[in-house]
Amino acid sequence: MVKKLIKALLLLLTLLIIGVVATNYWMVSKAQDQMYNDTSSIPKNKVGLLLGTSKYVSSGTINHYYAYRIDAAVALFKAGKIDYILVSGDNGSSNYNEPSTFKDDLVARGIPGNRIFLDFAGFRTLDSVVRAKEVFGLSTFTIISQQFHNERAIYLAKHFNINAIAFNAKDVSNRYGFKTRFREYLARSKAAADVVFNVQPKYLGEKIHIE
Repeated sequence: MVKKLIKALLLLLTLLIIGVVATNYWMVSKAQDQMYNDTSSIPKNKVGLLLGTSKYVSSGTINHYYAYRIDAAVALFKAGKIDYILVSGDNGSSNYNEPSTFKDDLVARGIPGNRIFLDFAGFRTLDSVVRAKEVFGLSTFTIISQQFHNERAIYLAKHFNINAIAFNAKDVSNRYGFKTRFREYLARSKAAADVVFNVQPKYLGEKIHIE
């Protein structure tokens, strides 16, 4: 009885791993034609959707994912490949505000404040992508994040009939980057499940026109 249970658990674990790996490769293949690494080759869109993250890691040092996304958004704007930046992130409490923090640093880097719009209900990538369409009226835009994140965002955008491309910010290769990439495998499985079950954003709300 115990041996049968162990075999059943091993089989379940094997199927789970196969599912996670297959989901990963599926998302990569679905997104590869919409990914860009340099400003010279990427098509122009009116709006860049900058996906939020925390500015600092638990040790108190700067989060390189954050810093590199700022760099990428500034590069796109200054190259004339986007006219506006929509920052979408978590503002789940009074002392945690990803969009406003991003805006402050973008303005410090020379982006005019009136070219930056904030989405305070981008709690997940799905929320950020869908709200860009349903709340901000965008059917076409450029997603800005690291490549692994962009692949998942493009996958979600396609499911919701959004014509999105993505600009890859510089990746992070240290230990912190490894842990984030590991979590991404789980996040991709969750995104695939969200698509299957047609999960919608936590909040929508009144329309906001970007102009």
